Amino acid sequence: MRSKTDICGIGAVTAYGWGRESLWEGLASGVPCAQFTDGFGETPDLPGWVAHIAEGGKARDGSLHARALLAAAREAIEDAGSRGWTPGRRVGVISGGVREDLRTWDRLTELGEQLMYRREFIGMMPSTPIATLMSEFGFHGPSMATSAMCATGSAAVLTAKMWLDADMADDVVVVTTDLSATRPMVRNFVHCGVAITDVPPLEACRPFQEGTKGFTFSEAAVAVVLTQRKTDSYATLRGGAMTHEAHNAMALDPDSTSAIEAVTGALENAAAAPSDVRYLNAHGTGTKLCHRTESQILEAVFPHETGIYSIKPLTGHSQSGSALTEIAAICLAAERDLVPAPKPVADGHPQLLDGPSRPESGLTVKTSIGMGGYVAAVVLETP
Repeated sequence: MRSKTDICGIGAVTAYGWGRESLWEGLASGVPCAQFTDGFGETPDLPGWVAHIAEGGKARDGSLHARALLAAAREAIEDAGSRGWTPGRRVGVISGGVREDLRTWDRLTELGEQLMYRREFIGMMPSTPIATLMSEFGFHGPSMATSAMCATGSAAVLTAKMWLDADMADDVVVVTTDLSATRPMVRNFVHCGVAITDVPPLEACRPFQEGTKGFTFSEAAVAVVLTQRKTDSYATLRGGAMTHEAHNAMALDPDSTSAIEAVTGALENAAAAPSDVRYLNAHGTGTKLCHRTESQILEAVFPHETGIYSIKPLTGHSQSGSALTEIAAICLAAERDLVPAPKPVADGHPQLLDGPSRPESGLTVKTSIGMGGYVAAVVLETP
């Protein structure tokens, strides 16, 4: 029998601010974190809606990307310690992302033949913040980087659970970081028809509601600590599964069979029945294709009593940072006794939650869908 895998520490740097309390306060307020920002409209002289991480962190950590990653990881480790966790002999680290330190890479390109300072150049390597973290805390377990596009966070925690189940590590710190909301990146996502910058978030992003257009682009660095030893944990990671649609580099498969199989596989892996699930915390980007796929998952797998919601109208879509942001939100919601579902602004799916509510007993399934066909589902049990 496999040991229980718990989430016992959380750290977060988001567009709501530095620290998990800023994330929670933002979610509980029901107010989106995006700002009407100069230079992000249709032309460079026009503003647009986007959610950036503000400057902060320790200057010695390097770029804003590295500062956010390390701040989230340190906060999660400190939080876990306050909840009774002590690091084992083999603490592993999994770092998730897609484009890594995009702003610094852009600077390298702009320099042309001019050389960077060596410290800055080494600092932009994805291995450097992780080496800093391992050295700072004396962690000697396995370490790796992973990416499954927007499903990265879910893929990372499932990998961590496999390490723990296989006795490859005693504990695992998982951190996902995405600070890619530069004008060229956002503009190209707008051009692809999925990101929206010209209207406010609650008008643009309406998951499972009429009139939805797409998502507001955002940034996040979020970390969690997983262990199989006794702590005052936030939640238990019961299990999960992943599939790939093998369909298209951008569009979701109209046949949602593979996506449904990720969810049914996750339930089987977690030894859970669909009737055990009270909430489906959806990927919920607000795009029409995502709406179609996740509505089909809900209707094919779960009973009418299972409620669905997405926090992306509030947090925006931080790409590879989104899944772990949403897992952290599920954990904090249980502790704070409030499911921070956004209040619907239009007619929607009959199982869509009608705004914030007190948690009811039952499991939560978190679905994540990454561009290119990645589908992941994790099953969480909260106290």
